[in-house]
Amino acid sequence: RMSSFGNYFRVTTFGESHCPGVGCVVDGVPPRMRLTEADIQVQLDRRRPGQAGAGSISTGRNEEDAVTILSGTEKGITLGTPIGLFVRNKDMRPHDYGEMSQVPRPSHADFTYQMKYGFRAASGGGRASARETIGRVAAGAIAEKWLKEKYGVEIVSWVSSVGDIECPEEYANVDTITREQVDAHMVRCPHLETADKMVNCIKEARKEEDSVGGVVSVVLRNVPIGLGEPCFDKLEAVLGHAMLSIPATKGFEIGSGFAGTRMRGSAHNDMFRVQPDGRMLTTTNYSGGVQGGISNGMPIVLRIAFKPPATIGKAQPTADFMGADTVLEAKGRHDPCVVPRAVPIVETMCALVIADMCMNQEARRAAAPPLPQELGAFFCDISLDGRMAYNGVPAAGPGGEESRKAELAKRKEELEAQLAQLTLALSTA
Repeated sequence: RMSSFGNYFRVTTFGESHCPGVGCVVDGVPPRMRLTEADIQVQLDRRRPGQAGAGSISTGRNEEDAVTILSGTEKGITLGTPIGLFVRNKDMRPHDYGEMSQVPRPSHADFTYQMKYGFRAASGGGRASARETIGRVAAGAIAEKWLKEKYGVEIVSWVSSVGDIECPEEYANVDTITREQVDAHMVRCPHLETADKMVNCIKEARKEEDSVGGVVSVVLRNVPIGLGEPCFDKLEAVLGHAMLSIPATKGFEIGSGFAGTRMRGSAHNDMFRVQPDGRMLTTTNYSGGVQGGISNGMPIVLRIAFKPPATIGKAQPTADFMGADTVLEAKGRHDPCVVPRAVPIVETMCALVIADMCMNQEARRAAAPPLPQELGAFFCDISLDGRMAYNGVPAAGPGGEESRKAELAKRKEELEAQLAQLTLALSTA
């Protein structure tokens, strides 16, 4: 499972940064869904190095990252069998890493991979390289397409900070923000004035042969209710697992996050209210769309912290694998800041989690029998959209309230009759 993620919707990635290519195998994609390379390429283009206009703030490596579907479709329709996806590496320069093969880069994975495996891909970062994320993005693009078509799920991520420069919250409305707004600037911050400041910050770091970190935020809208598997696979736990598996991540927040620790419970609690369409939602969203480890129908809001990239050209006193002191000035082509290209990675990893959880919950709902009549009046049915029904009878909407009152009155009469019988039996015992 080291290179696999998911249970029902499952992806296994393969490849290193300077091998012939990278890709993945995706299991669990439903059959009869339209799918072509074009559906996947959109997100790969947003992730790829060498994007038009973004060269001044990203790696100089220029890859097409053109995906090929190897299996699992026919005539542009999914078969329900494993889908193989492959992207060829073309702009490779393994010789750039010759000097670094004997010097573990500070805060990179060179040292830990060598200690763990006793051998490593010295030409680049191997599996620790961001090239590995191509398989995730490709698989996640398929998951996104299915989620959008079946449930109307929308996933939008954006850069909310670079260094100490933060996007004002009022310019990133989680209810309305779109990918078009995010992609209007190469740094992928929806507030253009702030985005320009972020670009200057990244350029300054690059000029000094250094790097800078940042925060990526993401919102998931129209997520079905009931996703998450307490106790150990709670939705926020699996989302955290997914986000922190992305290279260079160092922190994860959901909803109010750490800021919520400074609030009182009376202010932090999200009050329930029935909407005009009969859905039960909350008036605020400090929970970030998840309560008790289960999605509650509100937008899921996450923030992911990315460290400054480890590979920098600035001279750094360190030690080589022989233990000798040395000075490392890293060669090669590397991002001075990863967050602009991390946006589609965050989105597609979210999609993988939600697709897998949806299939899990759909299986549970399909297998669950109706409650016995004596309990059905008191416990609502499984619901993916927050509309409550009791053994198929809606609790809200046209006639729903009257039906519910009638059902409860009937059940009350039955219980009173049972109580009268028990009282009589006790009195004559």
